Amino acid sequence: MFGVTILGNNSAIPAYNRFPTAQVVTLNERLFLIDCGEGTQIQLTKYRVRRSRINHIFISHMHGDHYFGLPGLINSMGLLGREQPLHLYAPEPLKEILDLQLAAANTKLPYELIFHSLNSEEILIDNEKYSVECFQVFHRIDCWGFIIREKKSPRKINRSKALEYEVPELYYETLKRGDDFTNSKGDLIKNEWVTTNNSPNRSYAYCADTIYTPSIAEKVKGVSLLYHEATYLKDQEERASLRFHSTTIQAATIAKLAMVKRLIIGHFSSKYENIDAFETEAREIFESTELGLEGTTFLV
Repeated sequence: MFGVTILGNNSAIPAYNRFPTAQVVTLNERLFLIDCGEGTQIQLTKYRVRRSRINHIFISHMHGDHYFGLPGLINSMGLLGREQPLHLYAPEPLKEILDLQLAAANTKLPYELIFHSLNSEEILIDNEKYSVECFQVFHRIDCWGFIIREKKSPRKINRSKALEYEVPELYYETLKRGDDFTNSKGDLIKNEWVTTNNSPNRSYAYCADTIYTPSIAEKVKGVSLLYHEATYLKDQEERASLRFHSTTIQAATIAKLAMVKRLIIGHFSSKYENIDAFETEAREIFESTELGLEGTTFLV
């Protein structure tokens, strides 16, 4: 499974039963937490997300609605007996804040907290199963977006055919890469006899708080699912610009320029109690737009 669960979709402060920004990305057995606004622990419990499976946390920037929930979550993980290391990717000033809070409370975590500073656009994690990269967006302070890309072998095993041709499981990985197989008798088993084309690799891009900047479209070009903030409705374009945020129309325009498959919008201003109009406006530009409603899981 590759999916995104929205934990918080509001901007600045909690309002109308909406929490500040946080979401969990599930990639098979792995969980990634992106941003951790106030109330994230409550939402993790409410939506039955196992915090023990979160080993990587990504914080986009140093505005409180994106990280005020983090100190409590880190502490709770320790109280619940966490032992495995936790990797935190965030702007450098966050390390000093966390160190000070832990020192002031004389708290020693029972697990290793490994801090990775975000300083430039780069690949943060790269292994045989997935990669995570960061890219810069344009807010009032340094701010980052993230792209998670799955990696799959180009071929998929047809088990019934593999059994028919008596191919040992030991060779399945080489078959997935597209290689042929020669058995102990010297017979050549062609790859296409025992495999099929795998489905295309999927990708998810999280575009954090940003003023409308068309160049962002190049950074998220072609992703399967894009999250882009849409703090305001279209009639508030000037206000959005002054506060380095985006409108519904602007978020949808980025999705269209980037030729993504689907768009999620969120980070709704607390000035709006009802947010239905956000989806209506965005769909004027990009039809495959959905509201990032809390508790909803979007499959990538």
